[in-house]
Parts: sequence; structure tokens; C-alpha cells
Amino acid sequence: MKILVTGTAGFIGSHVAMRLLARGDHVVGVDNLSDYYDVNLKKARLARFAEHPNYTHITADLADRAAIESAFATHKPQRVINLAAQAGVRYAAQNPHIYVSTNVTGFLHVIEGCRHHDVEHLVFASTSSVYGANTSMPFSEHQSTEHPLTLYAASKKANEMMAHSYAHLYGMACTGLRFFTVYGPWGRPDMALFLFTQSILAGEPIKVFNHGHHKRSFTYVDDIVEGVIRILDNVPSGNPQWDGNKPDPATSLAPYRLFNIGNQQPVELLRYIEVLEQCLGRKAVMELLPLQAGDVPDTEADVSALAAAVDYTPKVSVEEGVASFVRWYRDYYKVD
Repeated sequence: MKILVTGTAGFIGSHVAMRLLARGDHVVGVDNLSDYYDVNLKKARLARFAEHPNYTHITADLADRAAIESAFATHKPQRVINLAAQAGVRYAAQNPHIYVSTNVTGFLHVIEGCRHHDVEHLVFASTSSVYGANTSMPFSEHQSTEHPLTLYAASKKANEMMAHSYAHLYGMACTGLRFFTVYGPWGRPDMALFLFTQSILAGEPIKVFNHGHHKRSFTYVDDIVEGVIRILDNVPSGNPQWDGNKPDPATSLAPYRLFNIGNQQPVELLRYIEVLEQCLGRKAVMELLPLQAGDVPDTEADVSALAAAVDYTPKVSVEEGVASFVRWYRDYYKVD
């Protein structure tokens, strides 16, 4: 297939592009190489597959309507995976406009391209952050997500609603995937594992919020990619049992689905740090701090719906995954 993937210089997007190329698909990658974090890392990710004969790269911002329209008109992808976004929960407090520009307006340009060019299936990244103030564990797609705690979460909730409206109005198949704390090689420098590794190796203290007692469904990137690919190949149809008197947020009469994708075994942050210390062979100096505004105390993914739909089971333990990240980090940055 010819598949348009946005965010191919990003952490998850680069891994997805490589998996698609490895199985013989043609990938049209779109990325604006923003300077939100180290552009050289983004270029290095791209360099792993940029010369592949089945890869075509477009440097463009999703907010650039003309560029996105041109990408669809020129390449006519059969399916689309939208992974590009302004990421980061805390960055929104200082830069709110870019979240709407990229995550909302940019998403509109992608979904309009899908509509006008008869794309068979749009798979798009959402986030566990949409569960917001909900504290009922494990998080299920069938629960309410009406109380996001950050603008980032609100922008992703908007994507879910926009996709449903297009599925309803135009019969356009759309699947949203709520990612739970993804980590692994080639990860983002603004995320905890990267920051902790950097500081511990430099002998600097690490900031540990909520005194390290919150839990996360830490999910290794290969497990995420496996789920994304399986969902891409599983085009949704409407749920004939859907009842407007008891509306299920996860399904619809329209060809629309929402799935959690993550590890069902949440790990306490202090344990995550302990595993990292073991892999690095060094102890962390921890600066214990209260929970930050906008952070949720815990996340736990219920992925039973994804398991039922595409036989999805995360396989990589935190011990294996952190060790893999540390090996990559030491090799990439040439540090002992």
C-alpha cells in the first residue's frame, strides 16, 4: 500500500515508517522538523530510512493547508497514519497557540485530505491524557473523557470528535489510538526516561514529581508500533448495536473506533527509576517534588478492546525496555 505518515522524524513516527517499509509498503512521510527539541536527533531518525527506495519525504507543517493539500493530491495515499503533533503536557502553558495550530488546525487539513482523496482508513494518535480528572482504573475507552486537565489533552480530544464527525458525515473510516507513556530507543528528550538518563550520567539530581509514587502504563515503542500496524490493517465499520440512548464513546454507527494502546501492567515511577539505575550502574540523586499541575496521579490502560479486535498483547517488560533504551542512548551519545 501507499501510506502517508505524518511525524516521520518523530519518535513513534520514525519507528512506524521503518516497520511499514520493512513489510514492503510505500511511505510518504510528512514532518516539519520543528525545533521543539533537538533537530539533529530528528534528522538522525530520518537518516535511518530516508534513502529507502519506497520512502518519499515532504518537509511541511500540518498547519500549512496548501502543502498538505498538495501532498494528498500528488501522492494519493490509500491509508493515512497521523502521528505528527505538538507534544508535551507542560509546554502548552507557555505556548498554547501552537497546540491549536498543529493539533487542531493541522488535523483538520489531514482529515480534509482524507475526505477529498478517498482514503480508505485514517489512523490517528490520541493520548491517555484525555482521561484527565477521571480516576476510575483501569482507564477504558467506554468511560467519559469530558474533563481534560491540559490544553494538549483537550486538543487530542478535539481530534477524536472531529474524526467522528467526518466518519458520520462522509462514511470515512477513522480509528483513534490513545497512547500510554511510550518509551524506548530514539525517544523524545523531553520525556522522563531521557531526562533521567541524561542527568544520572552527568551526576546531576533528577526531579521526581509526586515523590515518585504515581504509576504509569509505560509502553515500549515496539509494542506501540505493533498495535498501530495491526489497526491500520483493520478498517472499522459501524457498530450496529450502538444505541443513542446509551451512547458508547468508543464506537459508533459510523465507521469509527477508539482504542487504548498500552501496557496493562502499570509501574510506579520509583520502580522505573530503580530499573534505570540498575541498567546504568549508577544511583540517582532524587529531588522529590509534589505532583505538577495538569499531571494525573496514575494511568492504567485497559486494552481488552484492542486485544479482541486485533489480538494485541504488549510483550516488552520495563526491565527489557529500559535496558534497550540505555544501550541506544550510550551508543548514540557515545557515553559510558
